Amino acid sequence: MITAIQKENILEAPFVKEMREATFNLWKLGWDERNGGNISYLLQEEEVSRYLDVNQVKRTLPLQFPVAELANKYFIVTGSGKYFKNVKGDPKNTLGIVKVDESGNNIYVLWGFEDGSNPTSELPSHFMSHIARLKVDANHRIIMHNHATNIIAMTFMHDLDEASFTKTLWQMCTECIVVFPDAIGILPWMVPGTEAIGQKTADKMKAHRLVLWPHHGIFGAGTTMDETFGLIETAEKAAQIYTIIGDSSKIKQTISDKELDALAKAFHVEPKAGILTI
Repeated sequence: MITAIQKENILEAPFVKEMREATFNLWKLGWDERNGGNISYLLQEEEVSRYLDVNQVKRTLPLQFPVAELANKYFIVTGSGKYFKNVKGDPKNTLGIVKVDESGNNIYVLWGFEDGSNPTSELPSHFMSHIARLKVDANHRIIMHNHATNIIAMTFMHDLDEASFTKTLWQMCTECIVVFPDAIGILPWMVPGTEAIGQKTADKMKAHRLVLWPHHGIFGAGTTMDETFGLIETAEKAAQIYTIIGDSSKIKQTISDKELDALAKAFHVEPKAGILTI
């Protein structure tokens, strides 16, 4: 007699644990108030199949646009309208594991969203950004969006020129040019949750792992949850220092372009061209 293979407890899966911890920590930092923010995490089939029957589909949901490049790929994503503070204690209703179908026109819900909820409304931006990042980094896995407080504040106080904004962040903390030498991409203000903002974000993701939505929040991309969290965390710390200073006339000294260049050379990173003047 052939018996079904016993699957491991999905709540013990490393990727579920990472989502639970990351969302809770983001909420504690005040970056994901109410139902603000969203995360999507690209998974391998062998990771998912340890815990789920990948052929057992709970629901099929149409996508707003085709994503043929992500056909048959798996993701764990946060839910629409879900509060990050609740994910840790209620993952089955606040998270979901989905698979993009073979056509790229639909997603299959394999686990989660048990209360009938859906994936984040920012899924278009996430999927487009995953596509863009996978073209430049085969190891890419995470897209994270949150409302980092001081980054948002800085968008009211600073010119929204990418080179100028990036250089200011680099000058606020010694580690910044090492952590994000590829600079920060900046969009004009746009209505969120649309295909248009998703495409514009993805266009920026071709060259940047950080993309800023002025007066709204930030998108980060990375190969691991820690890397992506730390990327945003570093930019936010620099923005916090900038907002604490408040008045640039108070600045008596800063990290010079020559010193930033020396930092980049010491840590073997290549700063985005056109920002430093050496």
